[in-house]
This record gives sequence, structure tokens and C-alpha cells, in this order.
Amino acid sequence: MRLSRLIAVLDELYPPSWAEPWDAVGLVCGDPDQEVGRVLFAVDPVAAVLDEALEWGAGLVVTHHPLLLRGVHSVAATTPKGRLVHRMIRNGVALYTAHTNADRADPGVSDALARAVGLTGGLRPLVPADDDPRRGLGRVGELAEPVPLREFASRAAAGLPSTAWGVRAAGDPERAVRTVAVCGGAGDSLLDAARASGADVYLTADLRHHPASEFTEQDGPALVDAAHWATEWPWLADAERRLTGASKEAGTLETRVSTLVTDAWRLHFEGAL
Repeated sequence: MRLSRLIAVLDELYPPSWAEPWDAVGLVCGDPDQEVGRVLFAVDPVAAVLDEALEWGAGLVVTHHPLLLRGVHSVAATTPKGRLVHRMIRNGVALYTAHTNADRADPGVSDALARAVGLTGGLRPLVPADDDPRRGLGRVGELAEPVPLREFASRAAAGLPSTAWGVRAAGDPERAVRTVAVCGGAGDSLLDAARASGADVYLTADLRHHPASEFTEQDGPALVDAAHWATEWPWLADAERRLTGASKEAGTLETRVSTLVTDAWRLHFEGAL
């Protein structure tokens, strides 16, 4: 399938116009006229993912996180990102990114996270988009029945890929939770929205000490904090299904979701006290 056609399908599924103004999404490198037979989906555009792509023979890597997010003045091979760009171009591997535009899609990153941690039935955006209330950041839904926070956190850990970070919870372990707000990736900017949503618990990633401490002291929802990478990884399979189902041409592609754990944290030790 021609890369230009693949990009058109991906842009339709995850329109670049939905991305935050500061974001960098879409085609990063690659010749639109090249033919692509295999597509690899991954969270991070890092060397290990490119190694996997080259070993498998992928012509396109679709990642959630951007490679070149802020102002770039050089892609010389003397830098890690520059080396990655050189290797991709040299080996004919294209790179495409769907970041905050995938966060805002319906379904998007947080829909996949919600299903992975056990939410059933309908979902609504935690922060609806101005132009379409069906889309937006985060999701709010319900569990099939109320469970203690302790059990929900355990189930969430079982539904997400394992990382050294693990899954942490703040709040009364025996508190009953049913209505759940989630946000894939760093979500402490949506703490107020989680409180306003009426959720019993808010699951996200990268929660910092002071915002989490103040939030729980104010009788807000309980908090569950997972690894950034782990909360976004479930979306890859959804993006894979949506791409292959988008056109007859796309159905001829071979696709794969990378299972490489590219979360930055590798070790975790419990304290002695």
C-alpha cells in the first residue's frame, strides 16, 4: 500500500487539527510514494523500536509519542534523535505520530485505557472538545459493580502491561468505587475535571506528590497512578484495528503491536521502613 494512502487514512482517523497547538503530529519522515507492506505500532520512537521494525521488515512505524516535539535545529547523526532519523531514512522506514490528536479521538487513547481497566458500557469525555462533545480528553465510565479501591487498583494493574513503576493508589483502600475517570498519559492537569465529573476514582499517570496530596486532602476522588507508557499502550491495538478496517487496501497490510516495554523506569525497590 502506498505510504501516501496510509497517511491519508491515519489523518482521517486522527486528524492533525485535533492536536494541541504545541504538539507535533503526522508524517515525520518517509517518501509518500514508497510502498509499505508492514506497519509496526509502538508508544515511543526509540532505537529499540526501530531495531524491531528493521528486523521484522516494517516500512512504517506509527508511534504515539513524537520524535521531534520542540524546535529542532539539527538532525545530525551525532545526536540520538538524529541517528534515529538517519537510520530510518537509510533503511526506507517511515515514521508517523498520532499524539494529542489520538488523545482527543473517539475512540482514542483513554477509551482503550478505560476498557483495559474494566470499565463497561458507555463512556463520555472527561473534558469534551468544544466542537464535538463525543470527543475530548480522558473518559468517564462505570464498573459493572462497586468494588473497594484496593480491588480496583489490583484489577487495573492486571489489565495493564507490567512495568517497574507498577500501580499506586491514594485514598482509603476500602472505599467503594464504581464511577471511574481515566486519562492516558500525564493527567494531573485534569484533577479538577476529575473531581467535577463525579468520579469515585481517577486513574492516570505521572501524578506528582503535592497535587496528589492536596487533592486527596480535599475529599476528591481516590487516585490511581500507573506508568505513563502502560496507560497509553492499550491504544496501539485499537489503532491497529482501526487502520486495517478503514479500507480494503489497508486490509492487505501486515500489522504488529510492539510489546517492547519502553517505559523509562527499569528498576523498582521497596524501602526498608
